[in-house]
Amino acid sequence: MKSGFVAIIGKPNAGKSTLLNALIKQKISIVSWRPQTTRNRITGILTNKDKDFQLVFLDTPGLHTPKNELGIFMQNVVKKSLLGIDAVVYVADAGRELDDKDIEYIAALAGQHRVVVIVNKTDEVTPDKVMSEISKLKNIEKLESVIPTSATKGSNLDVLVDELLKLIGDGVQYYPDDMITDRTTRFLVGEIIREKALKSLSQEVPHGIGVEVTKFSERKASEIVDINADIICEKQSHKAIIIGRDGAMLKRILTAARIEMEHLLETKVFLTAHVKVKEDWRDNVSALNQLGYDKSEL
Repeated sequence: MKSGFVAIIGKPNAGKSTLLNALIKQKISIVSWRPQTTRNRITGILTNKDKDFQLVFLDTPGLHTPKNELGIFMQNVVKKSLLGIDAVVYVADAGRELDDKDIEYIAALAGQHRVVVIVNKTDEVTPDKVMSEISKLKNIEKLESVIPTSATKGSNLDVLVDELLKLIGDGVQYYPDDMITDRTTRFLVGEIIREKALKSLSQEVPHGIGVEVTKFSERKASEIVDINADIICEKQSHKAIIIGRDGAMLKRILTAARIEMEHLLETKVFLTAHVKVKEDWRDNVSALNQLGYDKSEL
């Protein structure tokens, strides 16, 4: 069997999480139009018994300059994800210009790893724009290949998989056939709540939101899962926005989250949440650890 680990790297909003979900054919990594949606490393497992391979993808936070302890944690996630991997997929957004720093970073990456660059979101730009971005990569030595893709449309993902299979060797099967991620259900439902908040709230609030799932239990007498969570924000004014007038915004977030949770869990969900203020929690190591951003676990 061919098997190996592949890190997915790139700038915020390049489509890394969308790519992972499309490859696995199931949503395991939350997505939004906001940058830095992904904070933890998300493992996606693609197993094909007919073709006898298992690719383990590591979705990572977007590359950026950290402004707080959470940002430092996220960039450490990226660095740790590059240790011991077999290949790298660098995701570039076809609609954004690759600058000299991008090229330098990709070249340095290719000097240390087997790197495939995908120019993503080709469905959003003209073919000339795609070719313009691809041409910027032609002089990078040791780059394995460049593939134009649209993760949302699923175009050329089979080409990407075939290319990755050329770069990895024979190995063991790391995970069972039916396993698609090593993240717990508790983690996934917390991420679902955060995603719905990201998509619903105004510009100044989302980056200061964290979610802690405080209860996850199945009722013995009926097929219902009880889930409770704390939604953490940094300011009292943000708390008021999250709750909304007469609780309308919080209800909107939780309704959208509950619907997706019921699809994930294939059962009814009773979901409740409380909004709590922890000022500057993104610079508080203890708070970060409590919310699942623990450097010691990287």
